[in-house]
Amino acid sequence: MSQGTPQDSAWIRENYYKIERYIQMRDGIKLFTSFYIPKDTTEQHPILLTRTPYSCAPYGEDRWRNFAAGYLRYYLREGYIIAIQDVRGRWMSEGEFVDVRPFIKDKKSATDVDEPSDTYDAIDWMVKNVPHNNGRVGVFGISYPGFYSTMASASAHPALKAVSPQAPVTDWFMGDDFHHNGAFFVMDGWDFYSSFGKPRPHPTTIGPSGFDYYTKDNYKWYLETGAMKNILKLTGDSIAFWKELYQHPNRDAWWQARNARVALYDIKPAMLVVGGLYDAEDCFGAWNVYKALKAQSPATNSHLVMGPWYHGEWASNDGTHLGNVQWGSNTSFWYQNNIEIPFFNYYLKGKGPEPKLSAATVFFTGENAWHQFDRWPPAASHEQSIYLQPDGGLTWEAPAKKNSFSEYGSDPAHPVPYTEDVHFSRTREYMTDDQRFASRRPDVLTFQTPVLQEDLTLAGPVIADLKASLSSTDADFVVKVIDVFPDDFSYVPTGPLPVRSHDNPAAYPMGGYQMLVHGEIMRGRFRESFEKPVPFTPGKVETVKFSIPDVAHTFKKGHRLMIQIQSTWFPLVDRNPQKFVDIYTADDSDFQKETIRIFHDSEHASRIILPVMK
Repeated sequence: MSQGTPQDSAWIRENYYKIERYIQMRDGIKLFTSFYIPKDTTEQHPILLTRTPYSCAPYGEDRWRNFAAGYLRYYLREGYIIAIQDVRGRWMSEGEFVDVRPFIKDKKSATDVDEPSDTYDAIDWMVKNVPHNNGRVGVFGISYPGFYSTMASASAHPALKAVSPQAPVTDWFMGDDFHHNGAFFVMDGWDFYSSFGKPRPHPTTIGPSGFDYYTKDNYKWYLETGAMKNILKLTGDSIAFWKELYQHPNRDAWWQARNARVALYDIKPAMLVVGGLYDAEDCFGAWNVYKALKAQSPATNSHLVMGPWYHGEWASNDGTHLGNVQWGSNTSFWYQNNIEIPFFNYYLKGKGPEPKLSAATVFFTGENAWHQFDRWPPAASHEQSIYLQPDGGLTWEAPAKKNSFSEYGSDPAHPVPYTEDVHFSRTREYMTDDQRFASRRPDVLTFQTPVLQEDLTLAGPVIADLKASLSSTDADFVVKVIDVFPDDFSYVPTGPLPVRSHDNPAAYPMGGYQMLVHGEIMRGRFRESFEKPVPFTPGKVETVKFSIPDVAHTFKKGHRLMIQIQSTWFPLVDRNPQKFVDIYTADDSDFQKETIRIFHDSEHASRIILPVMK
C-alpha cells in the first residue's frame, strides 16, 4: 500500500455522501450515528460499523473524516458503507454512560439494556433503513471500541456476519490498561480518566479538557503527588469511575461483572481477534478474548492475529519497528492486505475465496517472521523451567546449594523507573526499551544465561514461580523477560555511529542491547486469591506465582536470555506501601522501605516456566 494522496480524498468526496441519524434503542434512548454511503446504486453494499466512546466526529453532514490518510480508504474503494456510532451516554448520544457496561445474560424487559442489545438495535435499524445495504454487517474497533466489538459479537443479530475486536478492553482488573494482576497502572489510569471520566450532562460535540500538570516530568509529578488518596482529592466526587476504582481494591463482584469474557458463549459471526505483542495499553485483551472464544464457544469460526505492534499500529501506515528494534518489513501493510481486508471482503461481500486463515497467525520477533498455527499456544510448545542461580546465573538445572538467595532493598521513595528518559506521556516504546539502565540499579536483580549456542523460541505464556521472603507484609513483584544482544550487534554499517535522531533511530548503540521482550507485575497480596488478599508473614519463604502475557520471540544464537526482578515500576504502576494496608486509602506515612529476598536453593528453587517451541 502507498500513502494516501489528495486524489484519494477527491475520489471519496466524488463517490460518497454522508448522513447523520439518531437510532432509537428498545428503551427509547437515541444513539447518534454517522454514515458514509456510496453514491453507486448499481449494487448493494455491506455495512462496517464502529461503536465508540471517543466520538464519531466531525459532526455535520458537510464535515468528513479523513479516510484517505489511512488504510480505511481501501474499504471505501471496495464500496463499504462506513457507520460510526457514539455509544450510549457519550458525545451526541442520549442516555447514561457506564464504563465497560456489564453484560446482562437474561434480559427481563426493555429496560435491561447492555452493549449487545444496543448493537442489536442499531444493526436492526441500519439494515432496514440505510439505502442500498446488502443486509450484511461487520463490526470492528480498537481498544475501547474493541470492547464494543466483543460485545457486538454477543448481540446475535442475524445480519452480523463478521467481527474484529482489536486490542479489546477485556478485564480491567487482571490485565488491560488499568490493572495487571491487581496492580494499578496509575499513569495510564489518571491520564485517561482525568479527562475522559468527566461528566457529560447532555449530548455535546465538545470534548472534556485534560488535567493541568505543573511539570512535564511524570516521575516527579507522581512521586510528589504521593499516595493514591492524594490523587483522588484532585477530582473529589466529580469523576465517578475513578471514585469507584477506589471502592473496589480487590476483584470483587463489581469487577467480575466487567469481565467481557462472560459474554463469549455461542458466538455466531466469524471472529478476527487482533492485537500487538508490544501493546503498552493492552497486551492482555486479544490473547484472552481469543482463548475465551476457543474454550467457551468452540464452534465459532475464530482467528487470532498478533503482530509486533504498539497499540493500534496494525491500522497505521508503518509497522517496521518499535523504538530501537526493527522488524525487517512493514508488518502493518502485510496484515491489512493479507488478513483484515480479505476477511471482511469474504464475509460481507462474498468476494474472493474464503480466506485461508489459520487459527493463529503470529509474528515472531527476533526471527522477524510470520507463523501460522492451528492452535495457540502451538502444539510444538511445551513448558520448560529455567532456574535462577547464585551470582546471577540462569540455567536449565535446578540449583543445588542450600539457603541461597539474592537480596535487594525496595524503597518507595526512590522507585525504579519504567524507562530511563524524562518525559510527560507514557511512552509506547518502553515495551522494547533497552533495560541496561535498570540492570545497573541495586534494587533490580539480574539473572542471565550463558551465550546461547542455538536459537531459543518461546511461544505462549511465561510463568514466574518465585520463592520470596519479605521483611514486611506486602510487596509487588515485577518480572521482565529480556533478550540481550551480542556486544558487536548493529543495525548500521560498521564504523562511527551517525548522529541519532528521530529520523535516524538506527544509530542507537545496539551492541549489548537488553531488549524488553515482555514484563509483568504481580501485587503480592493477591498471590493466593484476587478476591481475598492476604498479607505476607515477615521472614517466611512464600510462593509468588503468576503469568506473564504470551510471548512470541526467538532468542537468536549468540544472544542471551535475561530475567530481571524488581518491586517498583514507576510511575507506570502505583507504589505499594510495602505493608498490608488498603493502598487506595493509605497515607504517605504508610510507605516504607523493605528488604526482599528471592531464593534459589535446593529447597526453594525460583524458576521461570518458559513455553519453549521445538
